[in-house]
Amino acid sequence: QKARTLLRQEFDRAMAQFDALLCPTAPTPAFKIGELVSDPLAMKLMDVLTIPVNLTGLPALSVPCGFVDGLPVGLQIIGKPFDEMTILRIGYTYEQVAGLQAILRRPTAIAALLLT
Repeated sequence: QKARTLLRQEFDRAMAQFDALLCPTAPTPAFKIGELVSDPLAMKLMDVLTIPVNLTGLPALSVPCGFVDGLPVGLQIIGKPFDEMTILRIGYTYEQVAGLQAILRRPTAIAALLLT
């Protein structure tokens, strides 16, 4: 509980200067289907950037922001306490401005497998 309180204080200090914080959703692009299943630690490390936000109880949103080597990358938008509307507006605006709609609508890996 003490660690959670200290973490929240650090986020509150950072959030005092900004309406929202932007950071990657995961430290690396997504992995291929089945690639990390045999390594539970590697799977858990994919959540390392979202766990602190979850512990603080701050609102957060993840939006797709592109691809690296054909694998999706997410952008995490973190808001102030009880300010979900701001992060939803930022996420919506980002999706409109980024122009990724056509790219993101292509078939997913599962759909591609089913189509072959």
